[in-house]
Amino acid sequence: MSTTLISNAPTGVTLHQADNRIRLVGLGRKEIAKHLTDFGIEPKKVRMRTKQIFHWIYNYGVTDWLQMTNIAKGLRAELEAAFSLARPEIIERQISVDGTRKYLIRMAPGIEVESVFIPDVSKTGALCVSSQVGCTLTCKFCHTGTQKLVRNLTAQEIVLQVIAARDDLGEWPTTQENRKLTNIVFMGMGEPLYNTEQVGDSLDIICDPEGLGIGRRRITVSTSGVVPEIGPMGARTSAMLAISLHAANDELREQIMPINRKYPLKELMQACRDYPGVSNSRRITFEYVMLKDVNDQPWHAKQLIKLLIGIPAKVNLIPFNPWPGSEYECSDWETIETFADIVNRAGYASPIRTPRGRDILAACGQLKSESEKMRASERRKLEKSSAVNK
Repeated sequence: MSTTLISNAPTGVTLHQADNRIRLVGLGRKEIAKHLTDFGIEPKKVRMRTKQIFHWIYNYGVTDWLQMTNIAKGLRAELEAAFSLARPEIIERQISVDGTRKYLIRMAPGIEVESVFIPDVSKTGALCVSSQVGCTLTCKFCHTGTQKLVRNLTAQEIVLQVIAARDDLGEWPTTQENRKLTNIVFMGMGEPLYNTEQVGDSLDIICDPEGLGIGRRRITVSTSGVVPEIGPMGARTSAMLAISLHAANDELREQIMPINRKYPLKELMQACRDYPGVSNSRRITFEYVMLKDVNDQPWHAKQLIKLLIGIPAKVNLIPFNPWPGSEYECSDWETIETFADIVNRAGYASPIRTPRGRDILAACGQLKSESEKMRASERRKLEKSSAVNK
């Protein structure tokens, strides 16, 4: 059985509505410097104080101004009165039988998002972060698409998801060896390329070597195909690119992914060929969810191979993860393996992704911030369906 804990971030305080202080956690250097200038720090000392505070927040994960020992006591007290180091509230924290951790985080009243930490057998792990509350794309196989878009997340709110996971995993300071959280994937709720500015700003903080220190080669931004933003995002962030593809012909892709009507495959594939830095050592990942009797036949695999010609690529085959109300089923394992063999023989790596966190609705395509409202009967039905598809 999965373990469910309802708690706040384990190692930090949470920000209550009555607290009117400015929250510095999750902000970049420029924002922190501006707040310190407005606060009255001497101009010639703003840069030094910014560097100190930034390092304490992102390298050490401090939650108390008293821990900033290289800042004078009197100044620390003044800063504490004006600025908060509080974390957002973790409404629900669930741990799957496979070790996957899902967090439901309240950023503000009515603004709740889910993020998921996925451990790997090699003692590394990826945090799947959200970029929006809800989504506008309505991809037919995705649970998030059934939740209307509330708003884009700010860069601060994206970074706070990483902070919350670091707190929960006890991975401070950043410099400690054998950290589990080594990679970030923008594959949570929302379409990152409909929120490019905030996603880019968040990566500047996440990748800062004096802060959270996660290298850009360990960041993957996944898009459903917002063609005009793909190149600029690559130039801005140097992140790895993943394409949520799921069909290799326009007719089928339009049925399951309405965005294809606006940005058809020809335009999408050209944007991939033109992606900054793409090479055999920086391949584009194409995500392909396996839907029974929809996109899983050998001729679909051959269409996919033809589509990828000229693009340094690998294909992640994703067994469909069921969710309450979905009209789709997962392809059987033999069908998935046959599909993978065809793609492999064409020279494209096509690993079959092991479903993780299905029992807590944390798997690919299952995130939805309203999931805490799910009835127990629905959870049991989902778990039964997941067991059948394993």
